[in-house]
Amino acid sequence: MNLFRPTPTFLLAGLGNPGREYRTTRHNIGFLALDHLAASLDLTFSKRQSEALVAIGRLGKVRLILAKPQTFMNLVGRAVAGLARFYKVPAASIVLVCDDLDLPLGTLRLRPAGGTAGHKGLDSSLAALGTQDVPRLRLGIGRPPGRMDPSDYVLQAFDDQEQDLLHETLERAADCLRVFVLDGLATAMNRFNGPANGV
Repeated sequence: MNLFRPTPTFLLAGLGNPGREYRTTRHNIGFLALDHLAASLDLTFSKRQSEALVAIGRLGKVRLILAKPQTFMNLVGRAVAGLARFYKVPAASIVLVCDDLDLPLGTLRLRPAGGTAGHKGLDSSLAALGTQDVPRLRLGIGRPPGRMDPSDYVLQAFDDQEQDLLHETLERAADCLRVFVLDGLATAMNRFNGPANGV
C-alpha cells in the first residue's frame, strides 16, 4: 500500500509592475500584500524563476510559492502560468492578488472565479492559465479624484493620510491568504470579504 501523498502546493501571485519607481504605487498593492505575508512567515524573495521573484516556504503541511512577476502588468501571465506548470499547481490552489479601483481602500474581495473588470494583470494571467476559474483577491485602492485619468491614479503612491489604513489592509490580506491556504476559500471569504473595521 502506497502511503505517500504529495505535499499540497499553493501559488500566491501578486500582480504589479517591477522597478523601484512603482514599488509603493496603488497598482502594486498585490506586491505589497505578498511582501507583508512573506515577512510574517520569515520568507524572502531570493529566487528568480519564470520571470518572477519567488519566495518558497511552508505553512503547516502546505508548500507555499509566493511570486512577484517581473514583467509589466500586461504580461504577468507568462510568469504565473510558468510557475503553475513547473510546480504542478491546480487553478483552484492559485490566488491572484491585485488592486481594484471600484473598491475603497480597506476593502477586500476574495472570489473563486469571474471576470477581470478590465484589469490587465488578471486578463494576462487568466488567458495564460486558460481558465477563468482562478481565485483572486482584490484589494481596494479607491477611485481617482475629480477627473484624474485612472491610468495616472494607479501609478501614484498612497498618500500620508492613507498609510494606517493601507497597513491594516495589508495585514488583513496576509491573514486572508493564510486562512485560504489552511481553511479553504469559503472560510476566507466569510471572514475577510468587506471593509476594514471602522471604514
